[in-house]
Amino acid sequence: MITKATIDRIMEATDIVEVIGEFVALKKRGANYIGLSPFANERTPSFTVSPAKGIFKDFSSGIGGSAVTFLMEHEKFNYPEALKWLAKKYSIEVEELNDAPEDREAENRRESLLIVTGYASKFFQDSLWETEAGQSIALSYYKERGFTDATIRKFELGYSPDQWEAFSSQALKEGYQQEYLEETGLSVKRENGTLYDRYRGRVMFPIFNFTGRVIAFGGRTLKNNDKTVPKYVNSPESEIYHKSNVLYGLNFAKKAIRDEDNCFLVEGYADVISVHQAGIENVVASSGTSLTVEQIKLIGRLTKNVTILYDGDAAGIKASLRGLDMILEEGLNVKVVSFPDGHDPDSYVRLLGSTGFKNYVEQNKKDFILYKTNILLKEAGTDPIKRADVIREVVESIAKIPDTIKAAVFIRECSMLLQIEERSLNTELNKMRQARYKKEGQQQYKQRKQQEQPGDEPPEDLFLDEPIVARATIQSGETQEKEIIRLLVTYGSRIINWDGIANTYIGPFIIAELNDVEFETPLYKHFVQVYHNEIEKGNLPEELFYINHADKQITDLAITFLMSQYVLSPNWYDMHKISTTDEEKDMKATILGAIFHLKKQKVGKILADIRSQLKDTKSADDEDILLAQFVHMKKVEKSITDYLGIVITK
Repeated sequence: MITKATIDRIMEATDIVEVIGEFVALKKRGANYIGLSPFANERTPSFTVSPAKGIFKDFSSGIGGSAVTFLMEHEKFNYPEALKWLAKKYSIEVEELNDAPEDREAENRRESLLIVTGYASKFFQDSLWETEAGQSIALSYYKERGFTDATIRKFELGYSPDQWEAFSSQALKEGYQQEYLEETGLSVKRENGTLYDRYRGRVMFPIFNFTGRVIAFGGRTLKNNDKTVPKYVNSPESEIYHKSNVLYGLNFAKKAIRDEDNCFLVEGYADVISVHQAGIENVVASSGTSLTVEQIKLIGRLTKNVTILYDGDAAGIKASLRGLDMILEEGLNVKVVSFPDGHDPDSYVRLLGSTGFKNYVEQNKKDFILYKTNILLKEAGTDPIKRADVIREVVESIAKIPDTIKAAVFIRECSMLLQIEERSLNTELNKMRQARYKKEGQQQYKQRKQQEQPGDEPPEDLFLDEPIVARATIQSGETQEKEIIRLLVTYGSRIINWDGIANTYIGPFIIAELNDVEFETPLYKHFVQVYHNEIEKGNLPEELFYINHADKQITDLAITFLMSQYVLSPNWYDMHKISTTDEEKDMKATILGAIFHLKKQKVGKILADIRSQLKDTKSADDEDILLAQFVHMKKVEKSITDYLGIVITK
């Protein structure tokens, strides 16, 4: 358990913009920062960070909270893990109570797997630098590839000894559990139950998650003459490693990608390392898998610009072209750089050097659509059938671009390259879009039908015989309760200084005024009870109370009110000559208006209930009692209505 003093130091040091900025490309807008949601697929930014309040709100998914909440949601950390991540970032020593090593390892299964991969990474590094075989065989290989000592250490490259059980036996001796060694793929179980090393005799490339922890490995054989041995062996899927969600090198590249507003995409580990070493640090690889939508989204959260660095192999280029339409579909801008036959980014940067390589990339990058058009036209030659296929394939790619203006520009440029009228390309483009929209609509309808369960109630609007007034009243009641919660969160800690009322806080005043009102919406009722309990203890809830509250429902609700997706420009009045109401100018009307509107709604509901009872009663005595109650409540309603008229219009 982390001490309260340590938590306070971590919270004081944490800059939420700096923390979230490591995962999301943020742009300043007014007092806040905005970016694309890392939790939902969106093209218009709805993710907002408030540095003043120290909170974020994702309006697409509804997730919100502090920097700690973000790490827990995005990285799937538990609370202590998120705090330790922040402590490491800000160089804060973590003080813990009863924090034995065995407790840390048993914290959860996921953490145990990460501990094992972290241990393996250190084992392989030690084998590289501190053993004779590592120095003479593996380190020599890295040096031949042109990697410097600093680069080798930065990427934590290593070596797995060419022995059957060197790693497995040592890991077991150190106390690491067999099940975790197997699940991470570091060890393989024989039929007799013993373990042997998966990566024996290979140079090791650790694969990191976004926050820099080792989650998997790629191992390259040094036995190039043995065709029976696979060149690369990669970690199997595990609880901590899903290869379709990982880009190699992203932990090193994320800051450079944001700074340069561009991401270089290559194929292999060595490509990333060589290009990074050459000074182009905004480089990642989809090693071990074809490019996936999840990987594209990872890039899209940092930049909208991708530059593909292709190997020089023509067949490989053509095969890759088919998969890159996914990048266009996600709304990213794609450029392509290809290298001479026989070269890949790794070999070419070693050939040209850092400056020469950078110049080559800058001078040879082309827009993906135009690059694809030229490649396919060259292959089709003068064959009219093949050229027609090329036209369709190019238009299919353009149809994937969500930005209609950008698509129109490519249509115009491709019409010249393809020597075909722009109108004909637009006709084909519209056909493809219509077919896609129709297909997507059918799929959505099918999904909705599949999700419907027998006995599901039809939509509320189908109950046409239900009194509209009654439904509106229910909705209004919830709305009025919600408004009270908003005012408690937003203004509860402010001091009242009104005529006749002074030297008290708005929050306790609201609670006291509504002491006779019972909230019906469960969440709002719970919130009011929590607030009331704090006041009873002598505490006045402020923003940090909600942001760091143990109850996620309380936190989510409060942050919804503390954050606004829209900010009114200070130039609004000058531009449009339209005044907007400012509730803070007359806090008395704002607070009392909300209190008495809620009371009026509750009284209206009581009156409706009495009317219902009067219809059903058969006793004269009961009828007299109900009528007396009705008259009394009508007087109460009138007094509230009169008061509201005075407060609001005064």
